[in-house]
Amino acid sequence: MGCGGMIGVNKGSVEPPRMVKLTYTPRNAKGKVVLVGKGVMYDSGGISLKPSDPSHASMKMDMSGAAAVLCAMASLRALKVRTAVVGYLMCTDNMPSGSALRMGDVITMRNGKTVEIHNTDAEGRLILADGLSLAVETKPDAIVDIATLTGACMAALGKKMAGVLGNSQSWVDQVKASSDRTDELVWQMPLHRDYRKLLDSNVADMRNIGGPLAGTITAALFLNEFVADVPWAHLDIAGPMDTDGDDGWLNRGATAFGTRLLIDVVENFRKPARK
Repeated sequence: MGCGGMIGVNKGSVEPPRMVKLTYTPRNAKGKVVLVGKGVMYDSGGISLKPSDPSHASMKMDMSGAAAVLCAMASLRALKVRTAVVGYLMCTDNMPSGSALRMGDVITMRNGKTVEIHNTDAEGRLILADGLSLAVETKPDAIVDIATLTGACMAALGKKMAGVLGNSQSWVDQVKASSDRTDELVWQMPLHRDYRKLLDSNVADMRNIGGPLAGTITAALFLNEFVADVPWAHLDIAGPMDTDGDDGWLNRGATAFGTRLLIDVVENFRKPARK
């Protein structure tokens, strides 16, 4: 399939990757939305191994984005949602081994763009990029991706809210409205185009990481390279993916953050204008 991001991230694993495509097609659909979820079943960091601290134990939840998409898709028929929805679950783990992706490797993505690897722990954007490329090929009216993507987002916004970025303000506004209705809090961060140069590579179309600053924004700018002109919103749920104790309607542990938001956004979908 040419999904170099998925294949690259999976190279260190003994388990094969899986791309799961789910479709919901109601009669007389009022539009079409694609949901793309990061499904890293366990993230060791690969060759860029994570430090031996409690973060390792939580990395079994690095598939929370894909889980939110799966649960949202499972509810659409019962709710009689009028929007056609396609879900892509990009599933692998990210492990170190003699065959693992290395810094300096160049991989070719589904849409033909090339990426130089500068950090193997920036793997989520690689598998999402292939998912977003596949999403564009289905010719949707809008795309949402959801991922436990950056520690930078958690550092900026804490554990109570997700970051949202996108290329269409009218589409981001719909996501924010769903956030308000479902009490799954998001805060919009800027997709500052001038930071794109931080991803420049001497040997490929881009690098997979932009340096130590503005990590949430540069990650979103990387993803933006794979959505063409389709209205797109990116949800970074690294912070609210889990909670240490019961908190309101949230149970201790994995929170399923984003599930209710995704359901609401496709229930209330209005076609946004293209760029």
